[in-house]
Amino acid sequence: MESPKIYALVDYEDAYVQPLLLAAIQAQLPPDLLVLIKDIAELPSPSSRLLQWRQYESIDFDHLMQYSASSLANSYVIRKALIRKHYLSATAAHWLTKNPKSLLKDHVKPSVEFEVDYAEFLDDALIEAYELKESWARNETLSEDDESREWWILKPGMSDRGQGIRLFSSEEELQAIFEEWDPPSDDEDKDAQSGDEHANGSNEKHEDASNGVIASQLRHFIAQPYIQSPLLLPEPHPSAGRKFHIRTYVVAFGALKVFVYKPMLALFAGPTYTNPCTATSPNDELSSHLTNTCLQTGEREGSVHAFWSLPTSVPGVTAQKWKEDVFDQICGITGEVFEAAARSMGIHFQPLPNAFEIYGVDFLVDAHGTAWLLEINAFPDFAQTGNELQNLVQNLFREVVAETVRPFFGISKEKKDEDARRLRQVLNIDLGRR
Repeated sequence: MESPKIYALVDYEDAYVQPLLLAAIQAQLPPDLLVLIKDIAELPSPSSRLLQWRQYESIDFDHLMQYSASSLANSYVIRKALIRKHYLSATAAHWLTKNPKSLLKDHVKPSVEFEVDYAEFLDDALIEAYELKESWARNETLSEDDESREWWILKPGMSDRGQGIRLFSSEEELQAIFEEWDPPSDDEDKDAQSGDEHANGSNEKHEDASNGVIASQLRHFIAQPYIQSPLLLPEPHPSAGRKFHIRTYVVAFGALKVFVYKPMLALFAGPTYTNPCTATSPNDELSSHLTNTCLQTGEREGSVHAFWSLPTSVPGVTAQKWKEDVFDQICGITGEVFEAAARSMGIHFQPLPNAFEIYGVDFLVDAHGTAWLLEINAFPDFAQTGNELQNLVQNLFREVVAETVRPFFGISKEKKDEDARRLRQVLNIDLGRR
């Protein structure tokens, strides 16, 4: 009896990703079974086997839920326990309350969460922020350039691409950040418009110099201790002295298996790293602290490297094989945080048995070789990999199809030696969802 066709609706809306996805699917699924379509209406029957690989907003989740035995999609519906910074903070905190010996204790910086609309309400928002106030009290005894001064990093809970990230070490500095973000008053807005009309003969709205960051639109914030001693590569590496973070691709499948993709990226800041204690104005020099490639000037040369191409030894790190050690840490942290979300934040992370998702998970390695979880991104920017490392993304998609799409549709996995597998399974639990 002939196997039923597999209809694939692949429309990622990204010129970098789309051809790589199509190539991976065509390489992994039998050509006599695969049928590419452009609309669900092309299915011969609603219960036909269907793969949707699309942007989140374009996925037909109603179809996915109604035909769960035959329909597979590339995203879960609910996963903000992982992908929103303030929810991720709560996920780690709840898990550590129940499991105080969890390894997350040593790999996730504790966060102070608060909500604030306008700078004038910041005092009220921080009434119970004891960790911040204790840190500020300790800093009051230190000079501004003392390297033992404690710095914090402020992150809007629902922003991305580095928007709204700031550094501070005192209450006055934090207050100034929110005052910068306050929208202009009605009188100020009228004065600005009047000045614009006089200067330009137009009524164009004045653009906010702070990249349009308005606290009342972001509302949720977290503050974390800033890692002031990141791992820096030595000379003669082309990115020596520049801060970097590791972008790890993580695949979640069903309810619930989680895999870490061994080929990882090292994403470097543009300028040489400077400790915020020695900077005249750290928030005017954020480019040395932020490693988001989207914040750089479009020139990615020297900013993106394959992680495994980094030097085999670095000063200050005792592990003989520091890269292998960091990868092992990343695998352990990843498995733990996904289990934490699944078991302690079930309302905000609901893995479906007929879905999978690729996340971009970011880690920072400190000067001692310890990996710290920074954030988890849904629908990561694969294009930041660039053309030189395009094969890394291409192979990722092939592995994802092999580990998720093939078994879901009853096609046996490719036989591979363990050493040849690029996806390492770090979690396999049964959440009882069928």
